[in-house]
Amino acid sequence: MQNKITTLFNVQYPVVQAGMVWASGWRLASAVANAGGLGILGAGSMYPEVLLEHIQKCKKATDKPFGVNVPMLYPDIDRLMQIVVDNEVKIVFTSAGNPKTWTSFLKKKDIAVVHVVSSVKFALKAQEAGVDAVVAEGFEAGGHNGRDETTTMVLIPAVKEKINIPLIAAGGIATGHQMLAAMVLGADGVQVGSRFVASEEASSHPLFKNEVVKAKEGDTQLTLKELAPVRLLKNKFYQDVQQAYAKGATVEELKTLLGRARAKKGMFEGDLEEGELEIGQVSALIHDVKPAAQILQEIIGEFEIARKGVARY
Repeated sequence: MQNKITTLFNVQYPVVQAGMVWASGWRLASAVANAGGLGILGAGSMYPEVLLEHIQKCKKATDKPFGVNVPMLYPDIDRLMQIVVDNEVKIVFTSAGNPKTWTSFLKKKDIAVVHVVSSVKFALKAQEAGVDAVVAEGFEAGGHNGRDETTTMVLIPAVKEKINIPLIAAGGIATGHQMLAAMVLGADGVQVGSRFVASEEASSHPLFKNEVVKAKEGDTQLTLKELAPVRLLKNKFYQDVQQAYAKGATVEELKTLLGRARAKKGMFEGDLEEGELEIGQVSALIHDVKPAAQILQEIIGEFEIARKGVARY
């Protein structure tokens, strides 16, 4: 499956495991890398010394390429970027901020840079900043999301029409059929998040993984747009947020309700009532927890079967 994405990252398959907070540690990233995809460490939930530990362990667990996802809003981002450079990580995904801030610094260090966007406007800005590729993430995605609520089916062809660098589709992709659909729409590869949350190697709590498996259509909702839009499973915390809205809560009151470490409480510590349970709409199609390598092989197998089926039309 050689194309622009496999060539850029030197991987077997154009499948990226998303760098998700509280889920994407060295075990998951190395398992995906060893299976032929691009594994990503999610630095957004890591202190600098923790990221260093995960990079070192990932290097011991795989000799294949892997990357690090760094949210631009991270308060100690200078230290994270220096750790990436010092430890010779050659792929960085940036998100939640201006790609101009770090792209040139990373490119001078011979690091491939990919920026996550939610609109054509931001895709063009990322291209102008000099990134090697963009991830266009649709409204279906879990976690923090774009404000425009543009679906993947609309976003991918819209971005493809305007950029000339490689395009990775994200948001609502967990199967080989969905991967094929994204690539027919113009993507060169896909980024898969929620499906890898429900993997044995994901660092998220087993109770959270079970909730993902149990989720049905309509069990997630985008909320808290006044702070940072986030797609959540509907639990007690989500209902508390809805009640706050019904009472006309101010932004400050919403911030107080959210508090600190709410996502860690839910996804990493397994508090299914008071925690923030970030996951995508595609959780409705996830029915089991299994090894990451098996997940990747199933996606590729389904992709090949679907491609042959479509060729008959």
